[in-house]
Amino acid sequence: MLSFIIRRLLIAIPLVLLSSVLVFLLVANSGDPLADLQGRNPPVPPQVIEQRAHELGLDKPLPARYATWLGNFVQGDMGKSIRGVEVRPLLWQRMKVTLRMVVLASILAIILAIGAGVLSAVKQYTPTDYTFTFIGFLFLSMPVFWLAALLKEYGAIRLNKLFGEQVVYTVGASSPNLTGSFGTKLADWAGHLILPTVALALISFAAWSRYQRATMLDVLGSDYIRLARAKGLSRSRVMTRHALRNALIPLVTVVAIDIGAVFGGAVITERVFSWQGMGALLVQGVQTSDVNILLAWLMVTSVLVVLFNLIADVLYAVLDPRIRYG
Repeated sequence: MLSFIIRRLLIAIPLVLLSSVLVFLLVANSGDPLADLQGRNPPVPPQVIEQRAHELGLDKPLPARYATWLGNFVQGDMGKSIRGVEVRPLLWQRMKVTLRMVVLASILAIILAIGAGVLSAVKQYTPTDYTFTFIGFLFLSMPVFWLAALLKEYGAIRLNKLFGEQVVYTVGASSPNLTGSFGTKLADWAGHLILPTVALALISFAAWSRYQRATMLDVLGSDYIRLARAKGLSRSRVMTRHALRNALIPLVTVVAIDIGAVFGGAVITERVFSWQGMGALLVQGVQTSDVNILLAWLMVTSVLVVLFNLIADVLYAVLDPRIRYG
C-alpha cells in the first residue's frame, strides 16, 4: 500500500505543476490590476503607477513572473493583496470558514446518496424507488442559489417557530462579537451552519444517489452475487460484504471529480447566506483584479482537487485490493 501511495504522489506532482501554469496564465490574462489607478480623476502620477507595477511584478516578462510567483508559493509566500494585506493568513482564515461547510456537506451528501441509492436498487420499481428517484431529480434540477434562498426564507422561519426560539440563523458563519463557553460558541456555529450545509448537501446528494443506484443495480446482477446467494450466504452479508463494497468504487470516482463543483456551489451558497469565506474572497479578488488573491485561491483549490483525487485512488485500493497491484 505504501508503494502504491508513493506512486500516486509522484503522479500528482506534475499535475499540480501543470495546474499552476494554467492558473497563472488564466489570472495574468483576466484583467489589469492597475486599472483602478489608471482610471482615477484627477489622474494618478505615472511614477506611482510604475512603482505599483514594480511591486506586483508586472514590469517583468510573463515567464519570469511565473517563476518568481511559483518559487514564493512553494515557500508559503502568497504575496500581498492590492490593499497591502498578506494573502496567506487571509486565505487561511477564509478557508477555515468554507471547509467547515464543504466537509460537512460532502459527508452528509455521501451518507444520503449511499442510503438512497442502495434502497432504490434493492427495491427497484417499487414506491420507494420512485420516491427517491423523484426526490433526486427534483434537487438535481434546482440551482443551488434557488434552493439556498428557499431554505433561508422558509426553512429558518419554520424551524425557529418549531423550537420556540432562534436556533437557525440565515446571515453569517457566526454571530458578531460572540462570547461565552465553548458549548455556546459551538451551538452558535451549528445554528449558522445548518441551512448552508443542507442546501449544498442536497444538490450533491441528488446526483450521487443516481450513480449509486445504477452501480448497485449493476453489481446485484453480477455472477458472483448470484453465486454468493447460491452458497446460502445471508442477504445482509451479500449486500454489505460483496455488493456494496464493489458498488462504492464508482461513487468514490464521482465524488472525487465533483469536489471542484462542490467548492463552486459553496461560493454561491456563501453569497446567499452572507458568509465571509473563500467565496466572498474570490468575488473580492475578481472585482478588484487582485492578482495574488486570485492566484492563491485558484491554486489552493487546484491542490485540494488533486488531493481529493489522490484520496480516491487510495480508497480504490482499500475497496478493491487488486487495484494496488495493477
